[in-house]
Order: sequence, then structure tokens, then C-alpha cells
Amino acid sequence: MVKYPELNNTYTWLVTGGAGFIGSHITEALLQSHQRVRILDNFSTGKEENIEEVRMLISEEQRVSLEVIRGNVQDVSVAQEAVVGVDFILHQAALGSVPRSFNNPLDSNASNVTGFLTLLEAARRESERTGCIKSFVYASSSSVYGDHPSLPKREDEVGQVLSPYAATKRADELYAQAFARTVLFPIIGLRYFNVFGPRQDPEGAYAAVIPRWINTLMKGEQCVVYGDGETSRDFCYVSNVVAANILSALTGIASDNETSVSSHQGRETVYNVAAGSQTSLLQLHQTIKKALRNREIHPAYPQLLHEEFRLGDVKHSLADISKISDELGFRPLVDVTAGLQQTVDWFYSK
Repeated sequence: MVKYPELNNTYTWLVTGGAGFIGSHITEALLQSHQRVRILDNFSTGKEENIEEVRMLISEEQRVSLEVIRGNVQDVSVAQEAVVGVDFILHQAALGSVPRSFNNPLDSNASNVTGFLTLLEAARRESERTGCIKSFVYASSSSVYGDHPSLPKREDEVGQVLSPYAATKRADELYAQAFARTVLFPIIGLRYFNVFGPRQDPEGAYAAVIPRWINTLMKGEQCVVYGDGETSRDFCYVSNVVAANILSALTGIASDNETSVSSHQGRETVYNVAAGSQTSLLQLHQTIKKALRNREIHPAYPQLLHEEFRLGDVKHSLADISKISDELGFRPLVDVTAGLQQTVDWFYSK
């Protein structure tokens, strides 16, 4: 577990989507660091079993520091209740998936844009009332780079978005820019690149490729790849994402200690969060099979089934992580191979 010296003090954290894949890992890390954590989740995609797993991994003393609010972040009264007395906000609640956003763009917009704006406005009002909120960190996405051709992806070079999902995340970034002039706390967007790890759902039409393939290969069934398999992604293990969230949030402590006039206005920025490495889907398939063999799972693996490249997908993705590394000291401590083995081990244990 990463140690954060600033967490020698106990703070109160709001984690929206805290019953979800990424949110539950953030919650676990904060509780293990003896922080108070309030989860806000409507359990549309989050799971009770994720919270129960977190409870099993922490001490009785740490369990007392966990509060769960069941509600929708789009509800103004719920959002206002959730931010009361909070020091840091980590906004993870969203409807993911590019294909889902094409099928249900209104749902994606309601969750990802209206929910974001409702929470940000609640945070602004609470900050004006009490001054307690130190930072607001939210999950953006590498999808905002759209059709921009350059690799690696740098924060100041975005193209035309290619899906409603990408449009929702870009809208969040634009609202963050607008609100930075009216709030007293930093607003920090994290552009996630293909996050994976334990607790990621392998089922359903919108399951991500890694949990879906692990689940499929454990059954000895055929994996589906869209395109020729040379498509590449910057896969990032979830513990690296947890560290990025906490490091980003803690910049609010430094802001509190500043005495300049500029410290009375919020700061807005975005960071890439990734491993900074490229893995093709064909390489991914081979690495998952090796991790399964390390667990002595030896079904007869069928060949990949190739299907049409999907609408809204990009061919290649690779992040430049120098900005978050230079400014926050972020380092991806778990690489793709080690992360895949840990993920396979978790699936095997289940």
C-alpha cells in the first residue's frame, strides 16, 4: 500500500461511485490510511459485494469510519447532503462505455454531465458556507482525445470527440474550467486510460476487455476481438489510479497553506493517468493466458474470434504521463504484466 505522509491527519472524504470498481479501491486505500470515508452511490452499476469485500479487508476500527449514502448524485438534495463536512471530493460516479453511450446517450449525459454539475455546484455552495472543501477531483477519460492523431497523448492536444461518452467527459472538463473562476478549491480532472484490476465486472454487454477475456478464458471459451488485434491501449492497473486520485486531492492541502491573493481562487487542471506503455490486444491475450497458466489453469484456448472494428473506438492510445509525474510525483508502481497476474489471482480466488 502506498504511504501518503499528508494522511497522518484524519480527513473526511466523499467518494461518489464508491461501490463501483475504481471507487471501492479508493475507499479501501483511504480507510486503510485511517481516513473517514463517505460513499455516495445509487448502485446502478456499483455493487454491495464490493463494499463487503472492502469491509473484510480492513479492521473493525476502520469499518466505523465508513458511511454509505444510497442515492443519486443528480439529485440536488442528495448531493448537498453528501458534501456536508467533507474535506476532499473524489467524483467517480459515471456511466462508462462508448457503446452504451451510443445506445443510451441521454442516460450517459444525465449521469456524467448533470451528475457532475450537480455535485460541483453543491461543493461550491458548501465551500462558500464553511470553507472546508480542499479539492475536487473527478474522473475524466482518454476518450476526450478523440481523433487527434499524435502519440503519446498530451493534455493540451485534444481532437474531435468520437462518441457521446467522450462528449460527456469533455463537457465535464469545460464545466471545470468555468467553475475554477468561482470556487475556492482546486478542480482536477484525471483522464483515465483503460483501467483494470480486481472487482471489475466481466459480465454484460459493456464489460471491459480484460475482465471479459479473463472470464472467457477461464471457461476455455473463445474471446472476441474487434479488428485485427493490432489495436493498442495504455492499460493501467487500478492501484495506480488510486494513487493518482489521492495525490491529486492532497494538492488542496498545499493550496490551503498559500498566502498569495491567487490562493483565493480555484485552480483547474487535467492529468493523464496511465502506465505510459502500449500493449496490443494480441499481446494482451497472450499475457492473460500466461497469467492463467501461472495459476495452473490450462484449458484448451481457442483462437481469437475477429469481428468488425467498433464505432467510436480509436486504433491506438498511449499516454504521456510526464505532467502528473513532474507536478505530483506520480509513478505507476504496478505494470501491466504484474497487474494482470494480480487480477487473474483475484478472479481465481472467486
